[in-house]
Amino acid sequence: MSEAFPRRNGRLHAEALPVERIVEAVGTPVFIYSASELAARYDALDAAFSAVPHSICYAIKANMNLAVVRTLVARGCGVDVTSGGELFRAQQAGGDPSQFVYSGVGKTDAEIDQALAAGIRMFNVESRAELRVIDARAAQRGVVAPVSFRVNPDVDPQTHPYISTGLSSSKFGIPIAEAVDAYAEAKALEHVRVVGVACHIGSQIVVLDPIVDALQRIRDLVIELREAGHTIELLDVGGGLGITYDRERPPSAAEYGGAIVATVGDLGCHLIAEPGRWIAGNAGIFVARVLYSKHNGDTHFAVIDGAMTDLIRPTLYQAYQRIEPVGPPRAGTRVVDVVGPVCESADFLAQQRELPILERDDLLAVHSAGAYGFAMSSNYNGRCRAAEVLVKGDRYEVVRTRDRFEDLIRGESIPEDLIR
Repeated sequence: MSEAFPRRNGRLHAEALPVERIVEAVGTPVFIYSASELAARYDALDAAFSAVPHSICYAIKANMNLAVVRTLVARGCGVDVTSGGELFRAQQAGGDPSQFVYSGVGKTDAEIDQALAAGIRMFNVESRAELRVIDARAAQRGVVAPVSFRVNPDVDPQTHPYISTGLSSSKFGIPIAEAVDAYAEAKALEHVRVVGVACHIGSQIVVLDPIVDALQRIRDLVIELREAGHTIELLDVGGGLGITYDRERPPSAAEYGGAIVATVGDLGCHLIAEPGRWIAGNAGIFVARVLYSKHNGDTHFAVIDGAMTDLIRPTLYQAYQRIEPVGPPRAGTRVVDVVGPVCESADFLAQQRELPILERDDLLAVHSAGAYGFAMSSNYNGRCRAAEVLVKGDRYEVVRTRDRFEDLIRGESIPEDLIR
């Protein structure tokens, strides 16, 4: 687990700050991120690829808070974006578009135009239909778009089906069997330039075998494409390296980078890795307050002021995230469902979890919440999205204020002449 949130004198800290002190000032629910952990995770992965030319492009979808992204791009990190909004946020955080790769299966014309205007490093093209649209949009601007195809190697990443992207049944990428023809089509177009090959087989991968298997197939493809006259400068190996939520023992950054370099490092390509969760996941916690304790029959509940609207992974993926009291744990334990106020039976952060005895106003910290926490949050049930805080050493800043009620209706209007 992350060392960014240690216990000292029985109390949970964020780096050198007691979490209780942050909560006293900011309230709950709140996401708290460690700047030092974000930097350390990036540095570890950057070092793991040091034997070859490479770029680390943070998958901004994991956590797109401007301060989080700025912490990384300030260290030289690139960005992997999947929408016009993510591209905008990456630029607002100070990222260099020439270090951006643009993935995503449904790029709109406007988003393609936006990326061309920004001068991104590469489009990861996910269909031949998309290739033709990129060529047409680039022609209208009088430019040439740098492209790779995201190639689907039909490899099982051995992870949750919702985050598996490398199987033939996935909506992502083009089948590897069609790749040679797709690259031939790209070479014939005037306003795209083939620069690389991309592959991403899924997320929360905790064993190296699927990654190595996929890249062995991509290696053979790169050789075949070069023999056909294509210049393959960049090899995007994707992301997806898992983190520890519970008892997982994923590869270290050094093991991950070493396996990739051993498999494709001699191709002479500039390697691009796209970590998201691996950098941000264990650099954040989510803190909520106990509102009530109750029981229905044999089931005990801890009702908190956090909800599935803040952290949907347990509901969406049946995911386990470690939970502990922020203050010194009380003696004795109880098996409880940790649930929120949302009017859905699916509104839980944990089910049948053994925790120390909880009382009203106790604070609970949900670990591994730095990725796919706030980024997937919503205003369902009229809930205000949580605040976000960045900590470094003994200092902290609120890097996103909590929603106000006024934020819930921003952009809406009531057309009285249509209602009467």
